Amino acid sequence: MIMILQPASARLSQKRGCTVQNPYLPYPVRIDEIITETEDKNLKTFKFVFLDPKDEEKFAYKAGQFAELSVTGKGEIPIGIASSPTEKGFVKFTVNKVGLVSTYLHSMKVGDIMGLRGPLGNSYPWETMEGKNVVIIGGGFAFTTLRSSIVYMLDPANRSKFKDINVIYGARSPGMLLYRDELAAWERRDDIRMHITVDAANDPSWKYNVGFVPTITEQKAPEAGDDTYAIICGPPIMIKFTQPVLDKMGYAHDHIIMSLENRMKCGIGMCGRCNVGKEFVCKDGPVFTLAQLTIMPKEY
Repeated sequence: MIMILQPASARLSQKRGCTVQNPYLPYPVRIDEIITETEDKNLKTFKFVFLDPKDEEKFAYKAGQFAELSVTGKGEIPIGIASSPTEKGFVKFTVNKVGLVSTYLHSMKVGDIMGLRGPLGNSYPWETMEGKNVVIIGGGFAFTTLRSSIVYMLDPANRSKFKDINVIYGARSPGMLLYRDELAAWERRDDIRMHITVDAANDPSWKYNVGFVPTITEQKAPEAGDDTYAIICGPPIMIKFTQPVLDKMGYAHDHIIMSLENRMKCGIGMCGRCNVGKEFVCKDGPVFTLAQLTIMPKEY
């Protein structure tokens, strides 16, 4: 059976008598903190606070969704939400410096004002995964929505909703891992299993795994079953070689959850640049099961 993931409700309402929110209008936010995550300094986490507390209430999101970060005169970029909806008073995004908007954002300072539009897209299927084992598989800077997911599941109000939690996360080198303090804190817990790996470790103090994510997945991921779901988010090459591993281990395709957030564009399906076949990734995704992706054109 193919599990259909419904898009999250949009901010605008079509009901008679309701105020229609302009879907292109961002909420004003202030940069409250900036953390340089990686040794190459190309990945920074930005902590934003809403100028109007009511806007924070309107920005009701779930782990797995994304938003558009906008800078006046520069444009906007779609970025996965790195904070968890259980974290109140702020919202976080980890941004890779790769283009005009992201490069400008990296030059901004604490206290600067910019725009935040969303939340957009659908989320990971949390209600479906309640009472199940969850395996998180991530690589590189695509770990952002997975960080959101881990914090969400480990929240005291939610931890009992899920069975075993396994996390497999890899980067090129120790200095390219995101959220290193949190990774260490999660590893010290007894209600989550962390399997951190790097492609190569030149640091003699490195005490974790060495190897590509697909290899560590085959070694560390739990056995497949009706009560086990896998969430995968990472670079295309990682996903390409991880999928056969999960197939070999017997994971059902409707139990493998994947994100096409790299296909995100305008966020509301208006620009027509995100579609894969008849599906608009901005509206129908970015989260799909592998079963859904299997019947879609291989355009992603």
